[in-house]
Amino acid sequence: MSDKIVHVSDDNFEAEVLNADVPVLVDFWAEWCGPCKMIAPLIEQAADEYGDKVKIVKMDVEKAPQTPMKYGVRGIPTLMVFKKGEVEATKVGAVNKGQLNSFIDSSV
Repeated sequence: MSDKIVHVSDDNFEAEVLNADVPVLVDFWAEWCGPCKMIAPLIEQAADEYGDKVKIVKMDVEKAPQTPMKYGVRGIPTLMVFKKGEVEATKVGAVNKGQLNSFIDSSV
């Protein structure tokens, strides 16, 4: 697993995501979710490729249910890009590498 990915909870979401100095890609996921496991390697690659330009975090919706509910996450995986504390873009469902990179590039 990439050491560039930050795992967040309801308690540190504001500090890690909303107050971040750079755009943040949040991957809302769960251990039992097949499509989440499918895109996990792509999320890790993105963390390595984008480096300091984009912060990449993962939030387990089972362990941290309040934040996903607040942002209307109904299906997983859900990817959201936050800029300056606001949701810039949302994508629900599994994506391939090209779709993930396009989503990040168009949002940051």
